[in-house]
Amino acid sequence: MMNALYKTLLAWVISFPLYAFSPAVVATENEGIKTSGFLYGLGLGVSTEIYKGYSTRVMPLPLIGYQGENLSVFGPFVSYKLATLNDVTVSAKLSPRFQGFEASDSRIFAGMAKRNSSLDAGLSIDYQHNDWKLGFSSMFDTLNRSNGFELKSSIGRTFRFGPVFLAPSMSVSLLDKHHVDYYYGVSVDEVNQDRTAYIGDSALNKSLGLSVAMAIFFGGFTRLNIEYTWFDKNITHSPLVADDTSLSLLLLFTKNF
Repeated sequence: MMNALYKTLLAWVISFPLYAFSPAVVATENEGIKTSGFLYGLGLGVSTEIYKGYSTRVMPLPLIGYQGENLSVFGPFVSYKLATLNDVTVSAKLSPRFQGFEASDSRIFAGMAKRNSSLDAGLSIDYQHNDWKLGFSSMFDTLNRSNGFELKSSIGRTFRFGPVFLAPSMSVSLLDKHHVDYYYGVSVDEVNQDRTAYIGDSALNKSLGLSVAMAIFFGGFTRLNIEYTWFDKNITHSPLVADDTSLSLLLLFTKNF
């Protein structure tokens, strides 16, 4: 169970990258807060699960990473800028996908084959002009767990109120049928009195988010992220799923060495 909790929080970390809105980063640099180089800190995450039998997850996590001109490393998540043209940036990304389950995680999974985490790789294209940011990414399973992919697009805007930055955003995520079937499907061999056979199909999830960031505590960078996600019916109709929405919160404090 602790392993599953750890995976869940790491998923929150990659869902809410620390330097997603550079206007806030630039402003903190101008005010004498260092935002490049090696960093360390702590995170606390809370999230609701949509699988049956899963409760709210709460767990602290130590953080360490590096922010350079082109290279960003945040724990096991890596991003490297390949090209920049005016307001458009193309980056290569590598990120573990901490998703899945094992029989001990919930009664609903008893007798099912373990669904493993994987390693995703792909490209992202970001357009940023003033306080607006548009993003598109394409990530593929490189370890042949699900053999699936995810396409994601997002839009956000940063507002500044003195030392506080607010960044509302919305995004849509397309998961292909292989991904959905692997993590939410039930094979014929896994059918029992609690679950019927289910073949997953591609799904389009929608999310609204809000990030609150400030650089006023202890010479570091504090950020609170909130995201509410609506899951596609091709996920929520799975006999493994109890809810069609989830809420995630992540509080981060980081400071450069």
